[in-house]
Amino acid sequence: MIKLENVTKVYPDGTEAVNDVSFEVKDGKLCVLLGPSGCGKTTTMKMINRLIPISSGHIYIDGTDNREMDENELRREMGYAIQEIGLFPHMTVGENISTVPKLKNWSSQESEKRSRELLNLMGMDPDEFIDKYPTELSGGQRQRVGVARSLGADPPIMLMDEPFGAIDPITRDRLQDEFLKIQNEIQKTIVFVTHDINEAIKMGDRVALLKDGELIQYSPPAELLAAPKNRFVRDFVGSDRTLKSLRLMKVEKAMKESPRVVREDDDLDEVENIMKKNDTNYLIVVRNGNELKGWINREDIEDASPGTVSDAMVEDTGAAETGTTLAEALTVMLERDVANLPVVDAEMKLQGLLTFHDLQNLIGETYTESGGKHPEV
Repeated sequence: MIKLENVTKVYPDGTEAVNDVSFEVKDGKLCVLLGPSGCGKTTTMKMINRLIPISSGHIYIDGTDNREMDENELRREMGYAIQEIGLFPHMTVGENISTVPKLKNWSSQESEKRSRELLNLMGMDPDEFIDKYPTELSGGQRQRVGVARSLGADPPIMLMDEPFGAIDPITRDRLQDEFLKIQNEIQKTIVFVTHDINEAIKMGDRVALLKDGELIQYSPPAELLAAPKNRFVRDFVGSDRTLKSLRLMKVEKAMKESPRVVREDDDLDEVENIMKKNDTNYLIVVRNGNELKGWINREDIEDASPGTVSDAMVEDTGAAETGTTLAEALTVMLERDVANLPVVDAEMKLQGLLTFHDLQNLIGETYTESGGKHPEV
């Protein structure tokens, strides 16, 4: 666990970069330091591994004041990834990743094994990349290697200073997704610096929003969006904070459970009667114990009748998995021009139905003109 207690940094010229900041980062959680340029977020992060000394207050690492720890050992126990990546150009990918393990006297065999493990974790074939030099890699590949290097000696804590900030938006989004999957497996304690609100709410378990060196709000991303503490927070997260919140909420929150279904061998006349009885123009088709197969629409029944559902159904249909965000589900709806989206598990078994109407209602419930329950200051 990382704990900051009344941490202040004042430079010799009198500049107060950080003022009385206190917060905790629980084991295995990712804390985002967020704020505009010059707010003190990078300074705060660098005080954790003593790249910048604190002026007053305390920073505890698992209960020990970091000033009581050996400086070099402290840094070797913390992975460090930065925006510029900083790979050594004269060293291969494998040698870059092995930098800290070698400083900790790992054997060559142990270091190479670790490099290969991390390249696999980053989605890079070790046989293809381990002997390449940084100049032979794309920007996204170099960034992956930079993150792999920060994990080289399997540190319990990682410090990440805008690690995805210098690459194109598409690659950045993909790397964020991949890193979150990795973090779900490795469960490191992470302090992550960014100035991007979208990245912050996507990556963080908690977000620390700073302004002029002061901590303004420290909360989970959903609370930051739904209940901004004051006007500064509300302005920083943006007027579209409700739409941003769709990136946090999963389809499970809005879907209808146990939607009405029919099967491929059901009689079309019977299915049409079911539609009339339930005042609906469509039904979901399943097979083999609730596996999603497609849709059947009332207008298609008239052309295929008499017959069975398999004669009139539409097999090409989009779906969202239960862990999909509402923002992703909405994108699928708009791309496919559909107002209803089946929700499935990893095995394509039907779990529910998300409708555009339900999505609208959810947005209406979460949106507040006042910006939350906190008083304005």
